[in-house]
Amino acid sequence: MPRLKIYKDDNTDTTVVANRFIDEYMKDANDAQLKVYLYLLRMFGAGQATSVSDIADKFNHTEKDVIRALKYWEKHHLLDLDYDAGQNLVGIRLRDLNRQNAALAFVPSRPEPDSLLAEPEADPYAKPAYTADQLREFKNRETTAQLLFIAESYIGRPLTPTEMKSILFFQDVLHFSDDLIDYLLQYCVDRGKRDFKYIEKVAISWAEEGITTPKQAQKYGSKYDKNVYAIMNELGKSGAPTNREMEFITRWTKEYGFTMDIIFEACERTVLATDKHRFEYAEGILSSWKRADVHHKADIRRIDDMYQKRKAAPKPAASANNRFNQFTQNNYDFAALEEELLSN
Repeated sequence: MPRLKIYKDDNTDTTVVANRFIDEYMKDANDAQLKVYLYLLRMFGAGQATSVSDIADKFNHTEKDVIRALKYWEKHHLLDLDYDAGQNLVGIRLRDLNRQNAALAFVPSRPEPDSLLAEPEADPYAKPAYTADQLREFKNRETTAQLLFIAESYIGRPLTPTEMKSILFFQDVLHFSDDLIDYLLQYCVDRGKRDFKYIEKVAISWAEEGITTPKQAQKYGSKYDKNVYAIMNELGKSGAPTNREMEFITRWTKEYGFTMDIIFEACERTVLATDKHRFEYAEGILSSWKRADVHHKADIRRIDDMYQKRKAAPKPAASANNRFNQFTQNNYDFAALEEELLSN
């Protein structure tokens, strides 16, 4: 009988994991590290792009957790991280485990005999197992009632005793002020995260960064905000935004409440019109759209059509009794003038 050729259909819904990863690396990795690496394999196999924020949202981790996991795998030579001139992560190269030299394999070092007797280093951000008496004492503090009321307002329901212990942890161990706890809850809820396990991870990442005020937290959060960097890229900017640029971005997204497609439209028009003062120019466009009650791109088209009609309309003849009739009369479009001034 003839020999049989064995083959299978290509299947983009399948993610291939090297046996070497399972045999040598999987047992020492934690939950976040495993999820991040396997997800990278999945996205690579599908030919899709991703981001730190996307991965964090996918697995209910913080951006800091994702960055830690990426650096863990880089340290163990499973991937390489590419950065731009501003030290922003712009690419990830997955290494082929089957082609690596043996020297690149991760082998845990054998501890020296004396180190076996050393006490493990205590985690300064470990959450204590608070007792019922400690929780009762916390609830009886003068300022606690207001803080719990704020937390319940953000979460949208009464807090459980476990969640109250998290609030106590923020004060007792992380030494967060009431203002910072308020901002922490707002920050997480704005991102659709009401799970206190997630909120604790964010709080610990802030504590590790030495964050003590809401302003510092806002600046740190913007570092990994995918929308911030998307707007920066649309305006031809690279690197982290300045405080002034963050003020503009926050105004467009929070105060004006524009969706990203509206902001991108303003950015595209800005880039086509000018090479300088782009944030100020985009602000002129978006503030005029805010005054015109723009909510959708159809509203922008309506405004554009009205402007073109006004522009094409014949100009009224000057009155003979006007002593200034030697000058040309104009109907100025102040939004256009504002754009022209900003482009100079």
